[in-house]
Amino acid sequence: MASAQPQSPPPGLIIACGALGREIVESLRLNGWSQLQVTCLPAIWHNRPQKIPEGVRAKIRAARARGIERIFVAYGDCGTGGLLDRVLEEEGVSRLPGPHCYAFYSGQAAFAELAERDPTCFYLTDYLTRHFERLIVEGLALDRHPELLPDYFGNYTTLVYLAQVKDPALEEKARAAAAFLQLDYVYRYTGLGELGDFLANAAQVTAADGQTSNPLARAD
Repeated sequence: MASAQPQSPPPGLIIACGALGREIVESLRLNGWSQLQVTCLPAIWHNRPQKIPEGVRAKIRAARARGIERIFVAYGDCGTGGLLDRVLEEEGVSRLPGPHCYAFYSGQAAFAELAERDPTCFYLTDYLTRHFERLIVEGLALDRHPELLPDYFGNYTTLVYLAQVKDPALEEKARAAAAFLQLDYVYRYTGLGELGDFLANAAQVTAADGQTSNPLARAD
């Protein structure tokens, strides 16, 4: 008979919007938070937010079927009109607070103040800056119909780039995006903001689970 072997509990899982996946994976790597796994839903679902609540529910239930109980959701409300929160309440899972990534990158209070002070701002994150051509120019058909530019952006005055990393190449792309949209340009370095705090808390909670769990005996 083999001696009892400790068996590690399943890791924690972060269910994230695809627009946050790169930043989350890099943060977990840099901090050595190997007790957390990440799975993402398509970022393009922001254009069809009605898909998000049940998509998240399916991910939660698939994770629990694998034995994962510590589940964290890296989404804002993201246009679901409270439907995502309803699903999470039913499933007993919490998410990042706030309406969208601009708010939790900036910090809820800081973003609210910024939006109130100037409601004519259009925001980019690192993800949106990397994919500006595909998501904005091609996605809104501005490459084929540039005459639509005033219809989409005529009420904006300023493009605010909320940067998660200090990358001159990305800043240049954001400047070019502002010029294309004929908007003034403002740069704000936010880092991960409240997303970083959320990940740190998820890592701490999941690590504590591993330290206090009872080993399972296995006999051969």
